[in-house]
Formats: sequence, C-alpha cells, structure tokens
Amino acid sequence: MNARTERLKVLGAGIFSLILAMGVARFAYTPLLPVMQQQAGLGVAQAGWLAALNYAGYLSGALIASLISDLVLKDRLYRIGMVAAIVSTAMMGLTSDPLVWIVSRFIAGLSSAAGILLGSGLILNWLIRHNHRPELGIHFSGIGLGIAGCAGAVWLMNGSLGWREQWFALTAIGCVLIVPALAWLPAPDNSQLTRSGAAMHDNPPSTLFLSLFMAAYFCAGFGFVVSATFIVAIVDHLPGLAGQGTLVFMAIGIAAAPACINWDLIARRTGELNALILAAVLQIVGILLPMAGGGLSAAILGSLLFGGTFIGMVSLVLTMAGRYYPTRPAKMMGKMTLSYGVAQIVGPAVVGWLAPRFGGYAVGLYLAAGVMVLGTLLLVILKLVEKQDAEAQLRPCLQR
Repeated sequence: MNARTERLKVLGAGIFSLILAMGVARFAYTPLLPVMQQQAGLGVAQAGWLAALNYAGYLSGALIASLISDLVLKDRLYRIGMVAAIVSTAMMGLTSDPLVWIVSRFIAGLSSAAGILLGSGLILNWLIRHNHRPELGIHFSGIGLGIAGCAGAVWLMNGSLGWREQWFALTAIGCVLIVPALAWLPAPDNSQLTRSGAAMHDNPPSTLFLSLFMAAYFCAGFGFVVSATFIVAIVDHLPGLAGQGTLVFMAIGIAAAPACINWDLIARRTGELNALILAAVLQIVGILLPMAGGGLSAAILGSLLFGGTFIGMVSLVLTMAGRYYPTRPAKMMGKMTLSYGVAQIVGPAVVGWLAPRFGGYAVGLYLAAGVMVLGTLLLVILKLVEKQDAEAQLRPCLQR
C-alpha cells in the first residue's frame, strides 16, 4: 500500500468513527427530540437533563483521555467506545424508561469522547509519525457528515416510522459504520521516533496560556451546546417554521462537513489564534440569526454560519493541543475537552431550567451568544500572552 492510500484509509477510519460516535450516538438525539416529545412523553426539562447527561459522559471520557498516556490502551478504549456507540443508540429505542435513557445518553457521551479525543489523538500521532502534515480537518469532517446524515435520515423517516423504529434504524446504520472505523485504523506505535528516524518532542505551553485557552474553550463549548441541542425545538416554535427545525439542523451538518478543511487553510494564512477569533465572531452571528425574524432563510443562514464555525474551532483547538504533545496528543486534547465538556453539562441544564420560566428554549440562544462574546475577548488576550511567551523563549538564546 502506498503512503497516500495508507493516509486516506487512516483518515477514513477517523471519519467513519466520528459519523458513528458523534452523528449516530450523540447528535441524532437533537432531530429526534421533537418526535420523542410528541410520541414518548419527553418533557422540556427532562430533555435538557438528558442532554446534560450526554455531555457528562463526554466529560468523563475527556477526563479518562487526559490521564492516559499509553497509546495501546487508548487504542483499546477507542475500539470499545465504537461498540458502546451502537449499544447506546439501541438502548434509546428499547424502552421509554427515563432511567434507561439516562444510562444511554451517558454511554453515548463516553463513546463520543472515544471518537473525538482518543481517535483524533491516535490519528494525529500517526500523521506526525509518518511525516504527514499534522492537520485534522479531513478527519473532523466526520462530525459534520454525521450531523447532516443523521438529520437527513430522521427527516426521511419521520413520516413513516415512530420514534422507536428510528432509533433502531440508526442502530443498523451504526453497525455498518463501525467496520471501517475499526478495520482501517492501524495498531499504534509507542516509539518516540517518526518513520524517517527524527525524534518526537513535546513542547507544552505556559500555565497562563493553557488557563486562558481552557477558559476561552469553555465559552466556545457553551455557545456550541445550546444551539446544537435545542436548535430544532427552537426553530419549530418560531412563527411559520413549525416542522422546519430538522432541515435547519441538517444545514448545520452540511456546513460543518467541509468546514474543518476550510479552517485549516485559513489558519495556514492567518495563524491558528486569528482563525479562532474569526470563527468565534461568525459563530455569534450564526447563533443570533434564527431569532432575527427573517423566517426560514435567516434560520438556515444562521445554521450554515454556526455549522461552518463551531467544528472549525474544535478542529483548530484540538490540533493545536496535539501539536504541543506529539508523543501523546490526547493528553492536552483531554484537558481542553474537560473545559469544553463542563460547558456542555452546564449549558443544557441551565437552558432546561430557564426554558419553562421564559416560555421556551429561545432564551438560550441569547445567553449562548453572550458567553461567546466573552470567549472571543479571551482569545484576543491569548494572542498577547502567546507573543509574551515567544519573547520569553527567545530571550535566553539572544543573551548567549
């Protein structure tokens, strides 16, 4: 197998793993939320808590990823996570018992962490080790494809299948996706050398940089989770848009699929932090547009902006984190995702508490936009800290 084919197969494994773990196991809940409220008796507050438990599982998985350095163990947990993604999806259709749903959403969160952190870390390590460009844009396109694909599947099934049958259909799709997700990812290499024989060295950031970076990523997580979880229900309740929420959610996935590749190209020209700031500003606009009163066109445009930016931010942040620790990329990825994951627990729980008091989920979009403004300011400050850290590293060399 030549190097190009080998690289495409490894990236393909990552794409299919993210479609399974993020699309089927995790985000299929969003387009299925309205039909579960109509047919399964799922309440407004309960829906928010189920989403929060999904993110609690994701946070737990991020904590595990941040504590493990052994690539072989990470590979084993990644493969277990792919199986768990299928199991958690099947559990949702087996019963209407809220306790089973709680367990299912927690397991789905764990499996999504396996895909986005352990899988991404293994793939980035493989790319660096085999002297490929250390970018994860192609890999992360799996998230957008998963969102769009699952939203499209739910949209097609809504007229003919009940909520249980839709979960079972998604389970069957997951059984197909898991084959390349497992078969195409090679066993990890624990050596400290690239294929060409060059040594791989970790280059951790300063404590101040990491603290600000994690705080900014917390804000990004809050801004992301509210729209990603409740946008279907919000749009369905806007005047004249009943039943259009799933189409809007599909637009998020369509925009997200090529977004990571686009943001890789932007970051090559502007630098990662400038690209993150630009993505954050566009995401704020995308969050607010559905509430601007422009009907379906404004809602879809907002979703395209949102989908085209949130996943770009995730890809840029995790790629940056992996480059600081090329020998164990998931270490800092896990730390960053702990921050992102805490926001993803707090966000749905807060919005679920506010929604009955404000007459719906729409208040969450305004709150999410405000938190994103704070995160953008933190990214601007981070640029100054990065410059100071670079000068501090150069100073000893200049004094010699």
